[in-house]
Amino acid sequence: MSLWLLSPLVVFLSALLTVGIRRYAISRSLIDVPNSRSSHSVPTPTGGGVAIVLIFLLFVPLFGVTGGTDWQMIWSLLGTGIGVAALGFLDDHGHIAARWRLIGHFVCASWALYWLGGLPPLEYWGGVVDLQWFGGILSAFYLVWLLNLYNFMDGIDGLASAEAICTCLGICMIYWLTGFTGLIGPPLLLAMAVSGFLVWNFPPARIFMGDAGSGFLGVTMGVLSLYAAWKSPVFLWVWLVLLGVFVVDATMTLFSRMLRGHRVYEAHRSHAYQHAARKAGSHFSVTMAVAAINLFWLLPIAICISVFALNGLLGVIIAYLPLMVLAYKYRAGTDC
Repeated sequence: MSLWLLSPLVVFLSALLTVGIRRYAISRSLIDVPNSRSSHSVPTPTGGGVAIVLIFLLFVPLFGVTGGTDWQMIWSLLGTGIGVAALGFLDDHGHIAARWRLIGHFVCASWALYWLGGLPPLEYWGGVVDLQWFGGILSAFYLVWLLNLYNFMDGIDGLASAEAICTCLGICMIYWLTGFTGLIGPPLLLAMAVSGFLVWNFPPARIFMGDAGSGFLGVTMGVLSLYAAWKSPVFLWVWLVLLGVFVVDATMTLFSRMLRGHRVYEAHRSHAYQHAARKAGSHFSVTMAVAAINLFWLLPIAICISVFALNGLLGVIIAYLPLMVLAYKYRAGTDC
C-alpha cells in the first residue's frame, strides 16, 4: 500500500485512539488541574500522546518489511520510543524522581545510538569532521535534550503538535527536493499520527499530550535527524533549523533560570511562548504564530541549506538570531 494512501488511515486511527485514551484518562482521574504554574484554566484530561506513540510504533516496522528503511533505524526507533514513552506514562500516572527519569533517558538514548552508530560526521565550513567517541557522548546529550525540551515546550494547546507536524512535513519536502525520497516514510508517518491527535488537542484542547507523548516526539525526531545525517551530513543542520523555535525558547529559558538560581526541573510557566500566550490572551494565536514562523522563516532557510548549499552552521545562526530576539522580548526564563 502506498504511504500516501496509508496516511488518511493513520490520521483516522490516531484520532479514534485519542478518544479512547481520553475516556480512560477521565475514568482514572488523569486530569491536569490548573494551578499557579499552569497555562490553562479548565481541568483537562491528559496522556493523549500515547495515541501518537502506539500508532507510530505500530506502523513504522512496515518500512523495514518493505525495504524502505534500514532495520537498524527501525530498532532504534522502537526501543528508544517504547522506553521513553513508558517512562513518561509512569510519570503521568504518578511521579518519578527527576534523577531516575534522566538516567532512563540516557539509557534510551544509548540504545538509539547503538543501532545508529553514534554521531555521524558533521559538515563544517565546507569540510567534514568526525568527532568519533566524543561525538557519541555529544549525540547522547543531544537526544536527551531534545526529549526534555519537547516536554518543556508542551505547555499550551496545540503547540507541540503543530511544531511536530510543521517540522516533519518540512523535512519530507526537503527530502523530496534533494532526491532522498527513501527518508520520507517515518517523518511523514509521525506527522500523520500527530495530526490525528491534534484533532482533539487543537485550541481549546479537549485532551493534553502528557509526558509520554511529548518526550516520545522529541527523542523520535532526534533519532530521525541523526539517521538522516548519516545519509547526508547537511541534514543535521536542516533538522536543527526546523526545530529552531523549540530549541531556542527552551534553551534560553533553561539558562536564564539557571543563572537566577532556580531548580531546572521545577515546574514553571516562564517560557517565552507562555509569556506570549498570556499577553495575547489566546493559545490559538501563539500556536498559529509558531506555525507561521516555521513555514515562512525556518523552512526557507532549511531549503537554502539543503538545496542551494548555504553553509549549515551559518544557516542555523541566521535562523536562530531573530528567534533569540523574540525569546528575549517575551522574557524567556523570567517569572514576571
